[in-house]
Amino acid sequence: MSKLEMKVPSPGESISEVEIATWLVADGDYIEKDQAIAEVDSDKATLELPAEEAGIITLIAEEGDTIEVGSVCCLIDTSAKPPANKPKKDVSVAASAPTPKAVSVVPVAVASPPPAAVASNGHATNHPSPAARKMMSENGITANQVAGTGRDGRILQQDVASALAAGFDAGASQSWGGTRDVRREKMSMLRRKVAERLVGVKNETAMLTTFNEVDMKPVMDLRAKYKDAFRESHGVGLGFMSFFTKAVTHAIAQYPNVNGMIDGKEVIVPEYADIGIAVSSPKGLMVPVVRNAESMNLAQIEAEIKRLAIRARDGELSIDEMKGGTFTITNGGVFGSMLSTPIINPPQSAILGMHNIVDRPVAVNGKVEIRPVMYVALSYDHRIIDGKESVGFLYAIKEMIEQPERLLFMGKKPEEILLGL
Repeated sequence: MSKLEMKVPSPGESISEVEIATWLVADGDYIEKDQAIAEVDSDKATLELPAEEAGIITLIAEEGDTIEVGSVCCLIDTSAKPPANKPKKDVSVAASAPTPKAVSVVPVAVASPPPAAVASNGHATNHPSPAARKMMSENGITANQVAGTGRDGRILQQDVASALAAGFDAGASQSWGGTRDVRREKMSMLRRKVAERLVGVKNETAMLTTFNEVDMKPVMDLRAKYKDAFRESHGVGLGFMSFFTKAVTHAIAQYPNVNGMIDGKEVIVPEYADIGIAVSSPKGLMVPVVRNAESMNLAQIEAEIKRLAIRARDGELSIDEMKGGTFTITNGGVFGSMLSTPIINPPQSAILGMHNIVDRPVAVNGKVEIRPVMYVALSYDHRIIDGKESVGFLYAIKEMIEQPERLLFMGKKPEEILLGL
């Protein structure tokens, strides 16, 4: 018997430990080389752990365990032969469990699941794994409807998939509430790190927020006129984020300190704009970075944002894709936010908050008109950015969105270029 000790590789520079978030295989499974066997959380990202060799796996670490980089997390018996009935491609529950839309839950008469096991302290021990909890949430089922087969009755992802395949009693209640139960779960390493950083920002920076409103009609009219031709020509949609990203890069050229950061007793001001775009993912908020956005056109920005958003959704973002940004844009408007004060993403010195677009009565040439208006917010570190700079920066963005032709002329009007102003 030849057993390979599989050690946790370093996810990136300065990361010394990781947390086993989810095992994607069960103890004793036969696995293939390069098959994803686990998801591990670091303080910067969640990454998949591929198998180094094929064989039968023996799990050493449990879900939720924090282990040092370089420590052994599992053993692989490389001398083991694949099962005779094993298909060519692994179709284990963890890798290809049916999604909620693909599952047809037919009410059939099945035995009720056993009651939750209770430990000596009186608490239920059939708590679900992170992957199982996600599947249960997506399908609207509760822990008392699934029999757990993991250690101490823990509910695994394959237990949920088996329960879904078998179906549920039509009379079983799947509604929320009605009990006095509470759920306690450990914060992921990524969430703990984010919490520490956000508290650090509030304590260590002189953060202020300035606001303005933007008439979105000109850019909305432009988008409506050209969005079909834009997609046909470039293969991507024309959204508002590319306009704001481009406006930010032009405004940075006018107010470079907004793009800077403090390093001890020095101020670092990059001569480029690496724009972080906050996106929501199944693992929480991620901020992938669009590199050298100042040199991109709208189509290139849209394509890069789309690529990064897909990778975030699929949990494939690398640490390199999320580090080194100089300025961040976050859009709470997609969730319906009217106004907010975004928190700076350290070590950056400013962040732009976009919000929802609402028809509002505004004065235009002495008359009241209904216009689509967005409130925008700029949170900034007053230690490096003065009030005049912050207000001027945000107003420059407002002008470029309300006069999108400025985006073609480095933030200026065509006549200003002609006159050398």
